[in-house]
Amino acid sequence: MKHTVVLIKGDGIGPEIADAVVDILAAAGAPIDWVEKQAGLGSLHLDPSGLPDETIAAIREYGLALKGPTTTPVGTGHKSVNVTLRKTLELYSNVRPARTMPGVETRFSNVDLIIVRENIEDTYAGIEYSQTVDVAECLKLITRPGSTRIARYAFEMARSLKRTKVVAVHKANIHKVTDGLFLECFREVSKDYPDIETGDIIVDNCCMQLVTRPEQFDVLVCPNLYGDIVSDLCAGLVGGLGVAPGGNIGERTAVFEAVHGSAPDIAGMGLANPTALLLSAIQMLQHLGYVQTAFRIQNALERTMKDGVRTRDLGGSASTSEFARGIIERLESIPGELEVPTPIRVDIDEKVAHRSVKTECVGVDVFVEYSAGLPPMPTQVGPFTLKLISNRGTKVYPGVPNPDVLLVDHHRCRYTLTDTTNREQLVTNDEVIALLQALSQAGVQWMHVEKLLQFDGRAAFSKAQGE
Repeated sequence: MKHTVVLIKGDGIGPEIADAVVDILAAAGAPIDWVEKQAGLGSLHLDPSGLPDETIAAIREYGLALKGPTTTPVGTGHKSVNVTLRKTLELYSNVRPARTMPGVETRFSNVDLIIVRENIEDTYAGIEYSQTVDVAECLKLITRPGSTRIARYAFEMARSLKRTKVVAVHKANIHKVTDGLFLECFREVSKDYPDIETGDIIVDNCCMQLVTRPEQFDVLVCPNLYGDIVSDLCAGLVGGLGVAPGGNIGERTAVFEAVHGSAPDIAGMGLANPTALLLSAIQMLQHLGYVQTAFRIQNALERTMKDGVRTRDLGGSASTSEFARGIIERLESIPGELEVPTPIRVDIDEKVAHRSVKTECVGVDVFVEYSAGLPPMPTQVGPFTLKLISNRGTKVYPGVPNPDVLLVDHHRCRYTLTDTTNREQLVTNDEVIALLQALSQAGVQWMHVEKLLQFDGRAAFSKAQGE
């Protein structure tokens, strides 16, 4: 059985390294048929965004793409094309292996790990606001379906590649609700994989451990922001983005890519290093379940580099085509076998999408603008009592004023019910609206309001300091 894959050669050195990778996969007998499409600067005549609809349609149709580096007309590098692909195709999992390569001089010689990064949510949802002239806000969105899906993919991938340990990276000691949910989902999913060792680590400790003892890690699964940082850190451990592959995987489609730039200054000179794109193609084969074929190409690549056949950026003198030929020659000495693929499959249970739990509102946080110290908030409004005021997350009321706290013009004011006895429903929508109307009449400049919810009697909101 052959698989049709959309080939996006990209800009700059993209066509050269893409041609080299196509030749290597053909020599390895990889069951791939290519359909070439365009993205980046070379496609501006088709679409001003640099990503034509026909390219997206082809990826949807065939489910797979291998993408070289692209340059887009917005911003720098090729990020905007990648972000558009991830969002449009719901490529929820970003997979970045980091493996020490022969002949690439680094501080460590024993790195072999994979970062699995949630690719859609977190602060990368891009929901930001200016609350006041001095205060900006970004919403960090972590969802149960998104966290469960990325955790399950990490475990399924680990099992498929015979990895033995999966560790969740988080900051749940501080972000108790958002990262707490991510960690809760990870632990719940881990119960289905008793054959795989599990653990979790706080992100700052993870970074320190990575630059001191990276060999202790196998698979790291991260929320979006931490995964972005950790994956580039790990690329630095093994020699940089020139040897760093990447895959963006969704439930129906997957795009594998070189994460480095298009290097237009050396385009057409035969100097480009195809290693990152080749490693991405190896990832693609693993995703399809052709693990042995992928291993065979990886083995040939490493033998080539160990034998001193390297491109200029790795300290050698081989051209792009000479480097590819070196890999192909070594492939011939590594026996190939007829392989029955076992692709990675991640099935998300429907119950993950929504849980039926008892939800009640127990109060509200009202965010107000006031620049002359503490805002003059009424302490009693209808059934509500002002419980606390915080500024930048620090409690400033009630209590003795702290002269060391820098107050900005944005305050969180928490109101809860004075009396909760004999109430069938704790806080109603009408009561929240009446509270806001009363604050407006009192001259309070409120910016937005957040309900304080509890699920099955458990608080689903952050507690303020001293509460």
